[in-house]
Amino acid sequence: MAAPTQLTDLKWHKKSKRLSLDFSNGKKFDLPLEYLRVFSPSAEVQGHGVGQEVLVHGKLFVNLKSIEPVGNYAIKLIFDDGHDSGLYTWRYLYELALNHPKNWKAYLARLDKASQKREPKDVHILKL
Repeated sequence: MAAPTQLTDLKWHKKSKRLSLDFSNGKKFDLPLEYLRVFSPSAEVQGHGVGQEVLVHGKLFVNLKSIEPVGNYAIKLIFDDGHDSGLYTWRYLYELALNHPKNWKAYLARLDKASQKREPKDVHILKL
């Protein structure tokens, strides 16, 4: 993939737990924080090589504590579950945004195969 364009605007929607991202090529995206958390670029989530990825689950209600800029190329997301490692470069954010539907579908299939849920273990959702 060609080098992504610069991130020009970022908005954290605290109530809806989403980030809006605008890039200099005019593309705009809106991503759930749960998606950003389970696809964290950290070694804790990605592992140290192919096949070492960790299936993160139980993050349906995750939010942020803060967002820290890292130079002119990345942000560090500080999640309220204590996760704060991994730099979300503009390239990584752009790739996550472009591939959101495909990545999310694959993630849900992995959760199902592992008999895991998006909800934290201490939360039970009653479906009426």
